Amino acid sequence: MPAGRRLRLAGLLVWGLALARAAAADPAEIARGEYLLRAAGCVSCHTDHQGGGEMLAGGRALKTPFGTYYSPNITPDRETGIGGWSDTDFVTALRHGVAPDGSRYFPVFPYTTYTRMRAADARAIKAYLFSRPPVRAPNRAHDVPPPFGWRWTMRFWQWLFFDPGEFIADPALDETGRRGAYLVEALTHCGECHTPRNAFGALDRSMWLAGTADGPGGELAANITPHATGIGDWTAGDIVQLLRTGLKPNFDDVQGSMQEAIDDGLKYLTDEDLRAIAAYLKTVPAIENVVKSRQ
Repeated sequence: MPAGRRLRLAGLLVWGLALARAAAADPAEIARGEYLLRAAGCVSCHTDHQGGGEMLAGGRALKTPFGTYYSPNITPDRETGIGGWSDTDFVTALRHGVAPDGSRYFPVFPYTTYTRMRAADARAIKAYLFSRPPVRAPNRAHDVPPPFGWRWTMRFWQWLFFDPGEFIADPALDETGRRGAYLVEALTHCGECHTPRNAFGALDRSMWLAGTADGPGGELAANITPHATGIGDWTAGDIVQLLRTGLKPNFDDVQGSMQEAIDDGLKYLTDEDLRAIAAYLKTVPAIENVVKSRQ
């Protein structure tokens, strides 16, 4: 059999297996997984929009003070994506920062927040991912100088800075606040962008959500605590409007990574969940921090 025909048949077989997995999965679970994936911001990080890449096939450049990392392919392609991963592999990656081969992920992958995600939600996201067509797209090597590109050092980094554990609701919050807390602290990972980091790239929890001049790609990430230097004078409706449309109360609009986060994810959330996020943000400690661009 000609090599080209064998490759086509192999591709059809892989696609057929993917369809079989999708058919076996609960359609409601797949739909729930898509919603959670949107909330978790996976589309923005794992799609190379600028390079015309296919959805979730990776290759997005993630610039950091340590170098440029490239997001991996998370389509169900068995060779270049996550098609060979089990549910346990997927949950372990999201909640413990450990790949199926035992290597540790760099914290540019926000597993330090995803660790709070409920295992059932992680499995639902995987169900959705495995319902999609596989895309053959080899992962791109990170452009990071040593020692920041040495994966083995992440064992020590995790020991020092990683606190794994599922989200536990604050009993002082009402039901809406608890839902908002789960969304912010486990899924939408707002703190990963809006919290300053120390010299080792770990979040400075004393400045939780207080903004930073070193946000994604070197962009300014605003203070989103309820202080006057943050969103203290914003109403819950103002917050919902921004998360849905990108429009601020002063009629300015967001740009860059925040715009992508809205367009690829947050605008798909229900009004109820957006109101829950707004309610929770109004309860976090107010921190004074005037964030100014370094440019």
